[in-house]
This record gives sequence, C-alpha cells and structure tokens, in this order.
Amino acid sequence: MKKQISFSTKGRRADVGPWTIMRIMPNRYAGKVGSFVFLDHLPPMLKEKVHSGGMGAHPHRGIATLSYILQGQNEHFDSAGNHAKVSSGGAQWMKAGNGIIHDENLNYDAETDSKMVHSFQFWINLPAKNKAETPEYLAIQATDVPKKELPDESGFIKAVVGNYEDLSSKIPNYSEQFMYHIHLQAGKQFSIKMAGNTEVAAFVPAGKVMLNDSEFEAGEFIEFDRKAGEIEIKNSSQAEIDVLLFGGEEYTEPVVAEGPFVMNSQEEIVQAYEDFYAGKYDKIVYPVSDQ
Repeated sequence: MKKQISFSTKGRRADVGPWTIMRIMPNRYAGKVGSFVFLDHLPPMLKEKVHSGGMGAHPHRGIATLSYILQGQNEHFDSAGNHAKVSSGGAQWMKAGNGIIHDENLNYDAETDSKMVHSFQFWINLPAKNKAETPEYLAIQATDVPKKELPDESGFIKAVVGNYEDLSSKIPNYSEQFMYHIHLQAGKQFSIKMAGNTEVAAFVPAGKVMLNDSEFEAGEFIEFDRKAGEIEIKNSSQAEIDVLLFGGEEYTEPVVAEGPFVMNSQEEIVQAYEDFYAGKYDKIVYPVSDQ
C-alpha cells in the first residue's frame, strides 16, 4: 500500500550574502521531520570566480549540521581546528555538541567542466543527552558516500545518512534517521518501503517527478503520513531527476530553537548565548593562505 501525502509546500527566500537561498524547513506546516529541524536549498547557480576564506562565521549548539553538495566544492572551517574541502557528491557533517563556531564557502568544482554550484544544508537535532558532548567533524568525499545502482539501469540510491539494505553511512546515528539521494534516469521508477511511525519527507531539487501518483515540481517539499507503506517515485520526463528522502523516528523531547541554537528549554537557549558571548566556543584560526 502506498503512503498518503499529508501536504506539499515550497520554501521562502532567505538569502545569505550573494547566495540565493530557499528555506525549505521549518515551514508553515512542519517544524521537524524525525530529527531534521532545518533545510536550506541553494538552487543551481553559476559561479564564475573562486572565493577564498569563509562567508561568515557563526556559532551552533545542540545540533549536527549536514552540508550535501550536488555540484561544487564546499570548504569547511571551525573553531575546533577542522578544515577540509569536499567536492561534488560529498558531504560535510559537524556535531556542534556543547558549542562550536563554523564557517563555510562554496565554489565550483575545479575537477569538473561545470562552474555550477548546487547544495543543501540540514540541521539534525541531537538528543538531550548528546547536546553537551564535545564537537566532532567528518568530511565525506563522494567516493565514501554509500551508493547502490538500481535494477534495470534505472539510476542509483545513496545513503547519505542512515542505512539502506547493505548500505551504511559513516555519519553517526543518535536515533533512527536517514537521508537518501535517489537519482532516476528518464522514464524509470523506484519504490521504497517505509515502516510505520516513521516520519518522512521528500524534496525535489529540480525538474518534475511523480510521487505516489501525484506530480511535484522543483522546489517542493512533500511530507507523507506515518503509516507503513511504499513511496513510489516515477520519472516520466525525458531528463534525469533527483529526489531527496529524509526523516526517521519522531523526536519526542521538547524542541526550543532560536537563531543558530536548538535546545530543549528556553533556559538552555539563554545559556548557549551567554557561553558564546563569553568566548567559550573558541574562535576559528583560518589557514594562512585564506587570510
């Protein structure tokens, strides 16, 4: 039986500097899907020049950030001393834990012929017991993102977060959670089964796609019911398409979000700000070449 679609919606503009950003979640219908509490989409755009250094340092506490790069090269800096570049198809994961300052920059991927950039940033809410832990960071190149070819040369599925059949992401799971990148060739389809009580949403980065017999277009966020069932994805177009599926078990602890912090109470939010202004998150030491 196919899962029912609860609603669909589009994001709102939330530009950052020169970037055109669409804030997909939270939205007027959903504040979270499983442990995912935030999604920004940077739609495909042409970037002619390479920018060195970061685009604006800022703090986080209580969450893990996940940057997934469809096209381009994402550079990461943080106050724990981590610095790495991840190219098209890769991911950057950072557990903010008890507080960190980070910065990012997206340039085109010099190893490809394209100067297009296209990426996503998710925030994954941590359980209360993990919010006070030491920050951690992972740079996951495209070759290290678990990937499986679909039958009949239909396309592929990547387990960016979580598990799918024999695929297992390197990103730690503090609860049952997943984020899949599904790529379908023209005229192909794919079905995936979801267990009951699983919160799941889809996002369409570009083009049009059929989800459980309803058509959706680029920029749409679609949430499904929590009953066990299938999600059928059909590509009836003449071009390749991509779909992101993400979610997991319900986050049942209180969620209090303000600015860059996601905690379990307003008191914890106040403490997060006080610790930041007191300098307890340290500071980023940028590589000399980026000064």
